[in-house]
This record gives sequence, C-alpha cells and structure tokens, in this order.
Amino acid sequence: MRNKIVAGNWKMNTTVKEGVKLAKEVEALVAKVNNAAKVIVCTPFTHLTEVAKVINKVALGAENCASETSGAYTGEVSASMVVSTGAKYVILGHSERRAYYNETDEILNKKVKLALANNLLPIFCIGETLDQREAEKHFEVVKTQLEKGVFDLSAADFSKLVIAYEPVWAIGTGRTANGQQIEEIHTFLRDVIAEKYGKTVAEECSILYGGSCNAANAKEIFSTPNVDGGLIGGASLKADSFLAIVEAV
Repeated sequence: MRNKIVAGNWKMNTTVKEGVKLAKEVEALVAKVNNAAKVIVCTPFTHLTEVAKVINKVALGAENCASETSGAYTGEVSASMVVSTGAKYVILGHSERRAYYNETDEILNKKVKLALANNLLPIFCIGETLDQREAEKHFEVVKTQLEKGVFDLSAADFSKLVIAYEPVWAIGTGRTANGQQIEEIHTFLRDVIAEKYGKTVAEECSILYGGSCNAANAKEIFSTPNVDGGLIGGASLKADSFLAIVEAV
C-alpha cells in the first residue's frame, strides 16, 4: 500500500513569525481530519527549528540542502544541519533549483546521497519544460532525470524516496496538466522504476503531482490511479486551502 502524501512547499515566503502561525493553523486543522494521508510542510531554512516546536501530526521538511558535507561553503546548509532542526524530509531537484541555480543531475545525485546518509528523506522532483513537452521529449526528459539523479541507488535506498512529477510549464502558471497527461506520465514513471528496481519497489513508490494543484482541482488530480498525492506550492500558504487539498486525497 503506497503512502498518500501532501507536501507543502512554502518557497521563499513568510517571515519566521508568519511561518510559525501558518504551521500552527495547519497542525490544528490536520489534527481534525480523519485522513490517512501524510502531511508535510517544507519551510525556508530560517523557519525549521521554530516550526518543529509547533507541529506533531504534521511532518517537517526543508526546501533544499547542500551537495557537500561541511566546510568553506558560505551560505550553504548541509543535510546534517537540516536534520538537527528536527526535519525529516527535504525537497531536492525542484525545477526552480535546476533552472535558477544550475543544479545538474550530478549535483542532485550527490545531494540525494548525503540526505539519505543523514536519515533525511528526499522528495525528488522531476519534470519537463513547455518546449520539451511540445517537442514530445517529456518521457525522455523525466527518464533521464531519474536515471542520472537516483538510479545508482540501491533498491533499499531508492525505496526511501518520494518522487514528485512537476511539469515545469504548470508551476505557478495556473495551467495544470490534464488527467490524461498526468496519468500517462505517472504510469510511465512507475514502469521505468519497475524496469530498474522491480515491480514491488515500483508499486510501493509514492509519486506525487505538482503544478498549480489547488483546492478546486485536487480531487480530480488525486483520483488518477497512479497519483499518490501532491507537492503544493502557493496553495500551501493558506491553511484552509491546504487542508482542502489534504481532504481531497
């Protein structure tokens, strides 16, 4: 039985005070929901320690971690530092990190391994741009991102990952992949994983959808058989809308 997961990615939003308030609101609402979904809030680094103090039912994650263990890397935050805050998860490979900060598949591979070595569970993001989708290269793109980013892991380590498919053209644009597109690529991803690690690992892998998922469309998206929840951006910044997405799983 695959885990159903809804993870909020706050990105570069909220002050610490605002983040703690939001986390308290999410915790209070989630505590009232009779829902088997695992709920995660992934906050800016500055918030982690304080948010950890006010959540219990909700799990805590970071939005990134460094590709090095420690040392002279001004401004970076290591996986061990993230773990020391109480966080259990980390988002890696988000398209914004790939595009704006030139994070390659090789860099992300190092990050994934460091995260796992520190008992931090990666939410590993993959997805194609609009140009790649229109050129019908989306299957090739996501397969390559998996192969170069995480397919050198053991089956045991791969099984600790959560995969998040996020079509780059749908992130923050208001555009959402339609049900056929979502199911088609989620099925493809599960097949690719099965080819590498076997059917059991593939069937147990949680694959999330991200990309302008909100309270209005979540139920339709989550009804897709191979979608196991969502990685939620803007809609996770308001507790009520985030709860509606949780309830849709």
